[in-house]
Amino acid sequence: MAPQKVIISCAVTGSIHTPSMSPHLPVTAAEVAESALGAAAAGAAIVHLHARNPTDGRPDQSPEAFEPFLRVIKQSSNVVVNLTTGGSPYMTVEERVRPAATWKPEVASLNMGSMNFGLFPMLKRYKSFKHDWEPQMLEGSHDLVFRNSFKDIRYALETLNGTGARYEFECYDTSHLYNLHYFWTEGLVKAPLFIQTCFGLLGGIGAHPDDVMHMKRTADRLFGDNYRWSVLGAGRAQMQVAAMAASMGGHVRVGLEDSLWIGAGRLAETNAARVTQVRKIIEGLGLEIASPDEARDILQLKGGDTVAF
Repeated sequence: MAPQKVIISCAVTGSIHTPSMSPHLPVTAAEVAESALGAAAAGAAIVHLHARNPTDGRPDQSPEAFEPFLRVIKQSSNVVVNLTTGGSPYMTVEERVRPAATWKPEVASLNMGSMNFGLFPMLKRYKSFKHDWEPQMLEGSHDLVFRNSFKDIRYALETLNGTGARYEFECYDTSHLYNLHYFWTEGLVKAPLFIQTCFGLLGGIGAHPDDVMHMKRTADRLFGDNYRWSVLGAGRAQMQVAAMAASMGGHVRVGLEDSLWIGAGRLAETNAARVTQVRKIIEGLGLEIASPDEARDILQLKGGDTVAF
């Protein structure tokens, strides 16, 4: 049997990195659209999207902030759109879910458990900021718990299940896999589950190969053939974790949300550059990347003609 093709997801901008950290981080709607389309052209089957305030770059979960780039991407590409419900760890779950509830994407991300969310180590690297909110946000993460209680997760599922969206289940530790297993056995989510195991963020599991194997073994035991495995590595771990997972039959997520760097001391200038880098790794392993329609088939998505944008 031919090996399954590898889905590349590209997380375009996120909410963790701030505008002062890289001049290449997309901030405006036009920049998000251009960067997402570039990633798609480079081989990303899925683009994972956040919105930002165009003036100061802070995270913005108003549905109106998403509309301009959603329309451009939809009109210009067949790429699968994945909307965040993570938003920012400083937001309520009601705020975070609104864009996906409004625009009814094919995929919405969903964090599967509460966790400490330590961004403050970045204050050692970055000393000068354009906007006051940037260092305040990083410093505040000393006392930040990213809340994703069972009540919060149930609220997100009950709000979004009716839209026909599937989920990118973001799991930062083994407990999150068990939380997902609970909701699966309760019938609130259905297979195939698209599980994004996340490595290297302070507060979650590390990015050592043993950590990757532990998450994979746990997911195999809990879900068997009922899930599709993908990985993201934060920071310098991005390509190492991606290479390991691709060689094991998994899918990969890259992009400026998870890492601003393309090499030692070198900022990635585009999301397309990150996609191209991981595509070379995948194809160097003798594997093929999935097209958007092949990703839709692998994940059993509802189709791009059913979204609300």
